[in-house]
Amino acid sequence: MDIAFSKEHEEYREQVRNWLIENIPKSDNGEFSAEQNLDWERKLYEGGYSGISWPKEYGGQGNDIIFQTIFNEECAKLNAPSGMNLIGKQIFGPSLIELGTEEQKERFLPKIIRGEEMWCQCFSEPNAGSDLAALSTKAVLKGDKWVINGQKVWTSWAEHADYSILLARTDNEAPKHKGITFFIVPMSAEGITVRSLKQMSGEENDFAEVFFDDVIIDKDSVLGNVNEGWQVTMRALSYERGGNSLGHAAHFSEELTELLELGKRLETQVGEAITNSSYYRQKLAQSYIEVEVLRHMGLKIANKLINNQKVTTEASVQKLYWSEYHQRFGELAMEIQGLESPFWGEDGLNSGKFQQIFMRSRAETIFAGSSQIQRNIISERILGMPR
Repeated sequence: MDIAFSKEHEEYREQVRNWLIENIPKSDNGEFSAEQNLDWERKLYEGGYSGISWPKEYGGQGNDIIFQTIFNEECAKLNAPSGMNLIGKQIFGPSLIELGTEEQKERFLPKIIRGEEMWCQCFSEPNAGSDLAALSTKAVLKGDKWVINGQKVWTSWAEHADYSILLARTDNEAPKHKGITFFIVPMSAEGITVRSLKQMSGEENDFAEVFFDDVIIDKDSVLGNVNEGWQVTMRALSYERGGNSLGHAAHFSEELTELLELGKRLETQVGEAITNSSYYRQKLAQSYIEVEVLRHMGLKIANKLINNQKVTTEASVQKLYWSEYHQRFGELAMEIQGLESPFWGEDGLNSGKFQQIFMRSRAETIFAGSSQIQRNIISERILGMPR
């Protein structure tokens, strides 16, 4: 691996950091409202930080991927809002650039960049979460229209989305991973019902289940080929799993620094400072090592992207790694807080930030492909083990 930040890259980093410092809105203990996330999408466009590595002909900045990587890192370091369009920018947009028709690119990419259309992802179902190919949502072609029926769940920002990317079975006779099609669906279509789901963390604005009852869309509302949606989905998920490794590493590094500061103020049951305890020092050192390993994973993926190579199975390695690390970190943070760990919000240490991390990390080993699925991919496609 040969990756280095040039003088131009470092100047860009400084420019990004200065802009972020001036523009990041005030947050509630690092959490941003739906309105703030939506407004952030527009600010990014106005500041010239939307579509950083996307082609200029569709409204992007036309830079190489390292500029996007630098931007992601700086956002993570300063805890910038994630925005409301991660699906559009991180999953659908890159997939569309690679696999879409010229008409689709011209129609959708500029509006994603300008923050005018938000996207959600309708993949998982109540009975087909990790086993995505077992989905039961169906789409039937009637004349020049598709008719969709089914239910999706765990859909982030569905209430605010203008469009969704949706998987549906279009050939009931095909093998399990065949006969699935990748659709582009307007969320304003008649027959779509969105119901919010409250999470154990108390959040209830960004999670929903979605019902499709005789939803009609145009025949050409397909990315890729009909019945070949599984291949499209694997490309899309590779962007989700491997697209922000350095951002994750930077964000986790900031979390670890904050936990270390908290540890200096807390004591063990025998009256010893947490950071002076050999037991906790070993655990904190292990966390530091794991974050550094993740950062190097991110550099390896960035190197592939810079050299116009596709990110494939290594995306599964890093997704498995960072999500399981974050669970261990959340558990360590709760252990360090001891008897204070059940209290959060205004009554908790650091306003309950580490309780939020602990609960959020439960989901991180599930979404974007569960840890079990990632291990299957690694064993079969990297290690060559039999199914």
